[in-house]
Amino acid sequence: MGHLGGLFLLIAPLICHHICGVAAHSLPTCHQEQEFRCSDGVCISRSEECDGHVDCEDGSDEQHCSHLWCNKYEFICHGRRCISTQLLCDGVDDCADGSDEDSCYNCTAGFFSCGLADICLPKNKVCDGRTDCRDKRDESRELCGSAPPIPQTSIACGLSEFQCGDGECIRHTSRCDHSPDCSDGSDEENCDQNECQINNGGCSHNCVDLPMGFFCHCPDNMKLVGDSQCEEVDVCLESDICDQLCVHINGSLGCDCYEEYQMNLTTGQCKAKGDDAQLVFSTSRGVYLKSLTSSEHKTLAPNLPGLGPVAVLVSNRTLYWAHQGRGSIYRISLDEKPQVPVLVLNAHGSVSSLAVDWIHQLLYWSSVERGSVNVALLDGSSQYQLIIGLDKPSAVAVDPLLGFIFWAQCGSSPNIERASLDGQQRVALVTSSINQPVALSLDMPRQLLYWFDQGTRSISRINLDGRHRKTVVESNGFLDRLFGLAVFEGFLYWGEEVTRSICRASKHNGINLEILASHVNSPGGVAIMQPALQPRGPSACGRPGVVCQHECVVQLLPHSLQFSCFSPEMRDSNKSSTPAISRTVPQSTLSDPMFAGILSLIVLLSVLLAGMALWWWRGEFRPSRSLTAQSFCLKESQDPLLTQELPMGSNTFVKEALLKVDLDSE
Repeated sequence: MGHLGGLFLLIAPLICHHICGVAAHSLPTCHQEQEFRCSDGVCISRSEECDGHVDCEDGSDEQHCSHLWCNKYEFICHGRRCISTQLLCDGVDDCADGSDEDSCYNCTAGFFSCGLADICLPKNKVCDGRTDCRDKRDESRELCGSAPPIPQTSIACGLSEFQCGDGECIRHTSRCDHSPDCSDGSDEENCDQNECQINNGGCSHNCVDLPMGFFCHCPDNMKLVGDSQCEEVDVCLESDICDQLCVHINGSLGCDCYEEYQMNLTTGQCKAKGDDAQLVFSTSRGVYLKSLTSSEHKTLAPNLPGLGPVAVLVSNRTLYWAHQGRGSIYRISLDEKPQVPVLVLNAHGSVSSLAVDWIHQLLYWSSVERGSVNVALLDGSSQYQLIIGLDKPSAVAVDPLLGFIFWAQCGSSPNIERASLDGQQRVALVTSSINQPVALSLDMPRQLLYWFDQGTRSISRINLDGRHRKTVVESNGFLDRLFGLAVFEGFLYWGEEVTRSICRASKHNGINLEILASHVNSPGGVAIMQPALQPRGPSACGRPGVVCQHECVVQLLPHSLQFSCFSPEMRDSNKSSTPAISRTVPQSTLSDPMFAGILSLIVLLSVLLAGMALWWWRGEFRPSRSLTAQSFCLKESQDPLLTQELPMGSNTFVKEALLKVDLDSE
């Protein structure tokens, strides 16, 4: 038995080293249907497998592909067959594996894709006898057959709409314009009557009748919005020349900057004071940090689940991110050495977007599956479903100084809404001419909300009351599939999947497009880290207009989120029951089920080996070093997010990805 004990002591370090290596270097499992695992363990999008481009460091995504090269007028199906490009996005599975439709506009349920360069159409407008797609595919014989159009279900039309004879709603101003807009032509009937006598023609202010038709007219200092609604003219937003403050000087407009910024006298742009701004963006290969004023860049979390939304807390330089399609939210401190990712919380449902309330120390996120906007303490110790019953909430943004939270829904009735930080006082901001909003970002100095609409491939903005709407950037070749959106100084920043790039353009009119990073593997969320973006100030304490004289305290319970104003005396008497928002956020421990299982196995084997070693030592009176090896191995396996060092040459990708491209040279 002495020899047997010695054999165990000999192999114990080897067993422990092997198990610890698995624990420390194990990567999260790839999504079987949506992701492909490279030979080195990295997960990439399934669409990047066998696409003719090497996306894995080891090239394993392009091995064993049996490449089938189609001509330039053909599309390569995932099943390795060629079809005509004219069959793309026609609503018919021509590839027999759905890949010719997967590459289309990713329209939400209830919508029909008119193709890569067209709109997402509500299903009730398909085969209704009226062509809405540019190529008329929504009324094609292949799709609709020879059956007559199905009558529209009668619904209540809005005040600015006209109801056709078949129940369809059209804009009131389209009535009697010599062009039938109703499928039954009823909008061109009885046109000799005075339309202004019926609901004022749907006009919010003045209705002017014409011999044939009518039009809506606005008073002075107002403009017409959507053919029927009048809105006060904001001269500053109308001219849209100032990055921040707009002032009237002797009948003309001048620009100024807030205290945290200073004006560039040459360009008139407002530049943030203090630390250089840094761009954070996530990809399928990890999370990266790039300076906006130099070529410096840094890999924060290589080979970790990075593709997904990101948010930052500037005060302690902490980054939060979530893996796309999953419910785990992580954080990493940029000042810690080494920078080790920490699991903050496991959210209920997947996380589609993130936002940090830096005043009240809260984390907000949206969940598509659960149809909710959620909130948690920054340490993840408590979470709560703040707003429920939403239809595919896709984006969230927060302004804690004014006391607002914003979210977008891209379900059957896409819209953008606003509420107070406690989820009360809901207000719809955008309900019309919106298709598939998937990203939100606030321009806090100008109090404007920007959003990206996947359906129209454009970036638009409104003020925080839903007025002064303007489309800023329209499809320019770099807006096909956008995930993250950020506003800083005079620019919009975003990540674009189709071109695999990180871009920026003017927030005023979309000009001066720049490609900040190219060849980026599946870019996800983006965020800017700079102190001016998260200024300190009096808290709105949960609701707009509620400003505390002394201190605002937040209490997050399993079934409620409460904000209260406290004086120092009240603070002392309630210290034991109410947590303060100014408390230090503790470091949470990482508890991953997979890691727990591996750790349990390590502990069990370590105990067994230690017992056998002790038994043998007592019998043979010889010292052993195996316990030291086991203890060291167990210590190294505490964090399952620790991964292998990058192979030689891996920095080549990072340098190439973060190389700024001169657009004019293309």
